[in-house]
Amino acid sequence: MPRSLSVLPLWAVIIAIMIPGCSSPPDDPPATTAPASVRADHSSADHSSADDLPGTVACGKAARALSDGTLMNPGVITDITHAAGTADAPVADAADHLSEAYAEAVGAHGTDAEPDAVAAVSRAAAELIKICRDSGLETVG
Repeated sequence: MPRSLSVLPLWAVIIAIMIPGCSSPPDDPPATTAPASVRADHSSADHSSADDLPGTVACGKAARALSDGTLMNPGVITDITHAAGTADAPVADAADHLSEAYAEAVGAHGTDAEPDAVAAVSRAAAELIKICRDSGLETVG
């Protein structure tokens, strides 16, 4: 019991650092997932990342898990990874890395390596959120 209590302050610090970077300013317009062919702007920019519905779903799930502090809850990482299964490569790869980090953290439960393993999960989640932002998939939904 005392071992699990020592991880709580670490989690609080990690989540407190990451939450501000997980949301958009309130006056940002919501991202769209409509196909580029039906967008009004018809610009020549590459919209393939914005059209990545599985990526948008996975990014939304990851952002919610971070903001809700449920990242280490059983099933949460699996849900994110499944949602990213058919997403574009950067998002899918980052979700796979997150899943690997989570598996290592679960394996390290109750050992001296647990705090570092949990921190690795947080770093992997932060990297996924960064890739989501870079890909234009920062919406939660």
